[in-house]
Amino acid sequence: MTATDEILAIPLWINGHAYLTMAPAFLDVCDPRNGQVRRRTPLCGDLEARAAVEAARAALAAWSAQTVGQRAALLAALGDALAEYGGHFAALIAEETGRQVEMAAVEVGNAVSLLRATAGGVATSTGSSVVAIVSDQHAPLLGPLQRAVPALLSGATVVLKPSPRAPSAAFALAELTARSGFPGGVFNILHGDQLATEALCASKEVSLLLVAGEPAFGARVAAIATRHGKPFAD
Repeated sequence: MTATDEILAIPLWINGHAYLTMAPAFLDVCDPRNGQVRRRTPLCGDLEARAAVEAARAALAAWSAQTVGQRAALLAALGDALAEYGGHFAALIAEETGRQVEMAAVEVGNAVSLLRATAGGVATSTGSSVVAIVSDQHAPLLGPLQRAVPALLSGATVVLKPSPRAPSAAFALAELTARSGFPGGVFNILHGDQLATEALCASKEVSLLLVAGEPAFGARVAAIATRHGKPFAD
């Protein structure tokens, strides 16, 4: 067994639990501060995308049937859970982005505030639908949440594809959704790069693609969505 083999691959999160897959390729997640390989991201494609989207579709009716207040209460509970593990999340963000822990903690704090603010939030127009979110590594926790929170509040279910270079905060957040009472399938994590994005754009069950990231990244994702005729917002 090689040293690379001993580095664990980060699972997907589908239907309320960790989901392991043998992807055709993996990306080493390195700490930019020292070059150390921390974990490996599976570069998934159509098979895993179908599983994640199907879980989101199956959860949609029950989730959208809840009141806005009920959904907001779960999001606020997620914010409380995130605050409890704030130091852990800051460390994950720092080791995958190279930022100082103190700066990563600011991102976590802003994410907590966003989730807690839903107690008086207003639903957006995404409505009862399956929404895909594709994120870069610029703000691996706050960026996706800025897209996911309004969608979830409105009754949409979500498939998030985080950056393969900084996937851990998103996966850890998915674990907290289960601890906070979210039904399985409401919030799913699909790992990968362009092939995973292509698969989400090709899915007829995905009504809207949301982009969280820098303008250049958004332009690349928009080009993929346009090629597939998928509505998107960046």
